[in-house]
Amino acid sequence: MNKTAIELLEYGRIKGKLKEYTLSELGAELVDKLQPQFNKRIIETWLKETTEAKSILNITSAVPIHSLKGMDKLTEKFGKGMVLQATDLAALCDFLENSSKMKKFMKNAMDTAPLVTSYGLSIYDIEELVEEINRCIRGNSVIDKATTSLAKIRKKIAILEERMKTKLDSIVKSMGNNEYLQDNLVSVRDGRYVIPVKREHSKSINGEVLDRSNTGSTVFIEPKEVKKLQNQLNQMKIEEEQEEYKVLSQLTALAEGYTKEISINIEIMANYDFIFAKGKLSRYMEGNTVTLNNNKCICIKKGKHPLIGKEAVPLNFSIGDDYHSLVITGPNTGGKTVVLKTVGLMCMMVQSGLHVPVAEGSQFSIFKNILVDIGDGQSIEQSLSTFSSHLKNIIYILQEVSPQTLVIVDELGSGTDPGEGMGLAISILEALSSNGATTLATTHYSEIKEFADKTHGFENGCMEFDINSLKPTYKLKIGRAGESNGFLIALRLGMSSELIKRAHEITYKEIKDYNDYKFTAPIENEVQMPKTENAVKEKAYDEAKDKAYDEAKDKLETKKKVVGKFKVGDCVFISSLNRTGIVCEQANHKGEVGVMVMKKKLKINHKRLSLYIEGDELYPEDYDMDIVLESKENRKKKKTLSRKFVRDLQIHS
Repeated sequence: MNKTAIELLEYGRIKGKLKEYTLSELGAELVDKLQPQFNKRIIETWLKETTEAKSILNITSAVPIHSLKGMDKLTEKFGKGMVLQATDLAALCDFLENSSKMKKFMKNAMDTAPLVTSYGLSIYDIEELVEEINRCIRGNSVIDKATTSLAKIRKKIAILEERMKTKLDSIVKSMGNNEYLQDNLVSVRDGRYVIPVKREHSKSINGEVLDRSNTGSTVFIEPKEVKKLQNQLNQMKIEEEQEEYKVLSQLTALAEGYTKEISINIEIMANYDFIFAKGKLSRYMEGNTVTLNNNKCICIKKGKHPLIGKEAVPLNFSIGDDYHSLVITGPNTGGKTVVLKTVGLMCMMVQSGLHVPVAEGSQFSIFKNILVDIGDGQSIEQSLSTFSSHLKNIIYILQEVSPQTLVIVDELGSGTDPGEGMGLAISILEALSSNGATTLATTHYSEIKEFADKTHGFENGCMEFDINSLKPTYKLKIGRAGESNGFLIALRLGMSSELIKRAHEITYKEIKDYNDYKFTAPIENEVQMPKTENAVKEKAYDEAKDKAYDEAKDKLETKKKVVGKFKVGDCVFISSLNRTGIVCEQANHKGEVGVMVMKKKLKINHKRLSLYIEGDELYPEDYDMDIVLESKENRKKKKTLSRKFVRDLQIHS
């Protein structure tokens, strides 16, 4: 697919939104690699994956997708003679247990999503490795029961440490609290137990000086009676490390025996992360799947630009049945360019297996290339004018065009002499049509409207304009060319109908009577000049008041939209932190949600959160959430305040 088209249609922003819904780096890498495809069978499979993932998410959002954190680095150690640490093995065990959960989850969802769940059948249940890791590793450490020898060694270590403690306590007591000792506390220096002795009494202690205080007034002595025990302890700890290393080596060797199975599980989990990200994006933009064809037919029903969302005016668009080239006219800022971008971006998304925000029954053709010329493209570095930049793009398009190409051109022929621009525009449209391309173009030239009206395979379209309010409606009407809105606007604002009639005759070489136009509504926001200083102040006050009201209304609407999205107690995934947390406060007017993460309450924008597990699934009905969200001290204070008033008693969040 043409890189310029990908950039101009903002396909990268769609991939950016899709990446926000991934939980793993490997899933995000799959998004980075995503490109529009041309094989119908592949695209249909991808669309079906998205549809089925969305269906599963509509039933439950608690899909056991693993974050795969550290898995790629862990598997890189296989076969290199490197021994996995206890933390690595614990992480590997967690992943393998999660993989088994995913396999079981997918088996239960087989009826809802037969294609997506079938991938889960390839997940390996490596029970032997999981059981062995769980037997030897707990809490990122090798446990005593890993081997009989390790248990014996650690028992001896415990006995030696107890003997040393008893011996040291005995020495401290025998020396008195103040006469010899700086403090009656036992310290550790370089892993050895010492007692702090006043410098002047250092000769009174039978032992070795291991350290001194900064002032020199205290020396840290290891008593001779303790040194022997300490040496025995150090030897036992060396044996402990050797035994732990032996356990870790055996577990590493066992894990390396399943290198292929582990790699497949990681690949499947990353693919699931990617697939369910597509499903989440579809839910977010209220997308639907579409029907595919190779007949160059596009039919969009109630489509909305994927990056504009719910606020966009629905687009009804069709091309390919009776005509393969559409020329759209209409006023500036009337929505022509948005129509072009909506059609082009949706085509790219569909060919990438993504749902698009359209009504059911929409269909898209598969194009091998989408060629685009939108924007003025001026470049100071290359000394290109607006016209020459457009022309350079058009020349490239004419060289690359084929019957399987969708061509999108904005303001065709603009930027030069109107007569020459019009001639170039028509000749370019003829060349594109003769090459069999599907063409979507916008223009202001009236001659091109006539050309499209009279030429087979072409059709006119226009963006509606409400002459009463002097505002565009952003609605596309196919089958009709745009009217001369400039003349109607002038008439609406009070210019003489005779003068406008003459202007029309000069422009279009025909006579048109403008006396028949009737305007049924007053001009909105008509400017009235205030007659007094008080009127000026009153007008300024009203405008400020309206602005404040609008801002407050916007904040309230934002809060309403977000408050229902997450409930207190819901478990959410925080994309910026790559971890989960519990919702402790509903969203404020800024869209910030209170989330408890690692016993800390943070304010996080709702856009960085996605529902992981609903609170109803985590906690029983009427569960006291203070047990989870409040400290023990605050709970006690609340209980006290519920019974009586206590002066100066405060609860700190």
